[in-house]
Amino acid sequence: MRLIAIEEHILPQEVRDAWQAAPPPHDPVSAFADGGENGRRLADLGEARIALMYEQGVDVQVLSLTTPGLHNLAPGVAVDMARRVNDRIAEACARHPDRFQGLAALPTPDADAAPRELERAVRELGLKGALLCGRTRERHLDHPDFRPLLARAAALGVPLFIHPQTPLAEVRQANYSGIGETADLALAAFGLGWHYEAGLQWIRLAAAGVFDALPDLQIILGHWGEVVLFYLERTAAVFERALTLQRPLADYARRNLYVTASGMWSETYLQRCLEIVGPERLLFSTDFPYQYRPGGAPRRFLDTVPLDEAARRGLAHGNWERLTGAVG
Repeated sequence: MRLIAIEEHILPQEVRDAWQAAPPPHDPVSAFADGGENGRRLADLGEARIALMYEQGVDVQVLSLTTPGLHNLAPGVAVDMARRVNDRIAEACARHPDRFQGLAALPTPDADAAPRELERAVRELGLKGALLCGRTRERHLDHPDFRPLLARAAALGVPLFIHPQTPLAEVRQANYSGIGETADLALAAFGLGWHYEAGLQWIRLAAAGVFDALPDLQIILGHWGEVVLFYLERTAAVFERALTLQRPLADYARRNLYVTASGMWSETYLQRCLEIVGPERLLFSTDFPYQYRPGGAPRRFLDTVPLDEAARRGLAHGNWERLTGAVG
């Protein structure tokens, strides 16, 4: 069965250099998460990456720039870097059309340029949507500055993947400090904070009425819904009592959200998300290279998880192909 993994990352050296040259604050996680073997795998867009895909049983990777993307760069730098990154992803897809697809990196610090780059990436380069790392500095995705970008994605019929980003320094200090230097940062990032950050962006979009205004906008959340789906009933009570929206929160989950695993091979989490969003909105991903382990766990999970044949095919490739028109 064809297996398409939709959250598979890259990191060119020029982006590393741009991060380093940007004014502080810098994301503190990349210094250790993107080094060593991970760094080599992030930079490779050729045979070494394909060999690891073969070992994992993955037929297609959907390439995207890793976190924090271009969100914390100066506007002009972000615009230039977005074009470079997207051209590079498109070139890799052209070299290996049976192995790679792509999600665009967008220059969100320049709110006017971001929708233009999304359109270029989709219409001219053939990319399938875009990956966003939540907020841009202090502006969340529901900020009015980003409404043209969201509207452009809806008009183009392409999804936006909301990826985690490390919380702001003041949030880390308030909520994740005092245990120990390494533990503090780990909890603020992949231990917990990343996932609240990403999930909150989707909740804020719904609360701000974005899905009422743009009913065709499709969002993807990784890590089985970034924590917030597991408290959906609790959060829905707030929506019912404090907000005036066209639909209940559960409806937005079933009409405006897709969920993917990000390399977390949990049958329990899958079943919970299956109940919330339905089988047609589950997508496959390995979070390469961060979750890579030898032994073929991605294919084994797909082959053994208790799903009927239609749901298994949807998870493996069918739902992504229907969402993006990426049949091939």
